[in-house]
Amino acid sequence: MFIDRARIHVVSGKGGNGMSSWRREKFVPKGGPSGGDGGRGGDVILIVDANTNTLIDFRYKRKFVANNGVNGQTKNMHGQHAEHTYIKVPPGTLVKDADTGEVVADLTKVGQQAVIVKGGRGGRGNARFVNSVNRAPTFAENGAPGAERFLQLELKLLADVGLVGYPSVGKSSIISVVSAAKPEVAAYHFTTLTPVLGVVSLDEGHSFVLADIPGLIEGANEGIGLGHDFLRHIERTKVILHVLDVSGLEGRDPIEDYNKINNELKLYNEKLATRPQLIVANKMDLAEAQENYPRVAEYMKKLGYELYPVSAATGEGLPELMQQTAKLLLEHVEVPEEAEGTVVYEAKQEDDFTIGRDTDGAFLIRGRGIERLVAMTNFDNDEGVRRFQQLFKRIGIESALKEKGVQEGNTVRIGEMEFEFRT
Repeated sequence: MFIDRARIHVVSGKGGNGMSSWRREKFVPKGGPSGGDGGRGGDVILIVDANTNTLIDFRYKRKFVANNGVNGQTKNMHGQHAEHTYIKVPPGTLVKDADTGEVVADLTKVGQQAVIVKGGRGGRGNARFVNSVNRAPTFAENGAPGAERFLQLELKLLADVGLVGYPSVGKSSIISVVSAAKPEVAAYHFTTLTPVLGVVSLDEGHSFVLADIPGLIEGANEGIGLGHDFLRHIERTKVILHVLDVSGLEGRDPIEDYNKINNELKLYNEKLATRPQLIVANKMDLAEAQENYPRVAEYMKKLGYELYPVSAATGEGLPELMQQTAKLLLEHVEVPEEAEGTVVYEAKQEDDFTIGRDTDGAFLIRGRGIERLVAMTNFDNDEGVRRFQQLFKRIGIESALKEKGVQEGNTVRIGEMEFEFRT
């Protein structure tokens, strides 16, 4: 089954907790603190796999959780870092933040990787807090929490050439003749419900990947018919083969079909209108096609296009068409472009925070640095609490709360922690 869209939930690993311990060895007086650091939590990384060609695996597993780091040990032994969690995706996968729609990564090359969420750092053991003032610290840090996010994965086929046109114009028949692909072929609309890829091998040893894109209709750019589900698969192609049924047996005029499909491509993405096209006149084995061909050829000539007569039924004209396609591919110059909507993330200062009011009137403090400090503080240790209070003042949160009108005994919330304000 071909699946080209998926929504997944990824969670990175929590850092291991630091250890608070003391050296107790014979003949070592005043051994001092010896707590080791916790290990780093695992990252969640997307990696492009050559053996994966759809997103079907994500129908059965949608949540990926990395391992946590190992806690620190006594005798200054640090906890082990967690292994990263790798998620295999096919080439051509566009990764978006499911909540904002922002592009996170555009994965096109085999082996390409993207770190989606980073694991939390390990907490420091009490041996790391020894200084000239405090020679025997009793506290250690908890590991930093991991991160989580929801992702929307969209697959855009990485084909060199795309076959486009109205349903039943013969696209599937053409790809079945020129390649080893075996799409379903029948005399009704939308026989092809999923894109089909085929490799075209030429006599000179050249080859290219040809994609049979399901039939488009008027209004496809607005999602009508198969619409957006498959229009995006044309975006990465270098050359478009625009197939027309010049016989007109479906009751449509091939010239009108040509203009309508090109308009749909343009409305969906302006860049598709400038993509090199070869116009293919199919079903030339029929008498009606022979009659219509001169009129269609004259119209295309005025637009600057040559019309290529072929018959998928007999194979006539297809070798010449494939040769011309290969020639056009060799002349193609790839223009590097940034993926649309790509966001450049700016690192925020760790001490940035905001103060608001919750629905019950409590003061609500948000900020990456302060929330991480709360998560990494062991509030069961008196010395750890005193350190938190010092940092709370140093960051400027206490003075900011007073400016906001906090009173003695008011409730203050930071992350999952809640306390009463005391001066």
